[in-house]
Amino acid sequence: MTPDTHVDAETALDHAPAGHKDDLRLWLRMLSCARLIEGEVRRRLRLRFDTTLPRFDFLAQLERAPDGLTPGDISRRMMVTGGNVTGLASRLEEEGLIERRAVREDRRAVTLRLTPQGRREFARQSAAHEEWVAELLGALSPNDRAALLRLLDRTRRGVRAAISEGMP
Repeated sequence: MTPDTHVDAETALDHAPAGHKDDLRLWLRMLSCARLIEGEVRRRLRLRFDTTLPRFDFLAQLERAPDGLTPGDISRRMMVTGGNVTGLASRLEEEGLIERRAVREDRRAVTLRLTPQGRREFARQSAAHEEWVAELLGALSPNDRAALLRLLDRTRRGVRAAISEGMP
């Protein structure tokens, strides 16, 4: 398919039967926006810091938990497998960004914490990340942002309610 004939999923809905077309279009639009922003953040992290979004997210989890987190905690928070956490933790520890500490109550268990170097590096990355997101959303006025936040919050609550009601 050539670029001129490429049709995205949202455009393809123009020929779909009536009904839930607007709901699908809205979902695809939200997904498209999220993917565009995520892709650009990934690109900029790679270019500016030679890092990845999963590494950034890993450091962010530890930054929010100064007392440290277990690998299982990080796995649940990031919604990734334990193997992914183990690999990332090993590389970040080798780079001096995190440290492992034995848990007093259970010497077999460990917590992971940012090192001072890790805190400094995450502060640099998160400041840039915040600027990038602000730039990418810069076309929205403060009123637009507030309205979108309200609508997305209502959407999230509605989705959670639908899930808890066990919709098929």
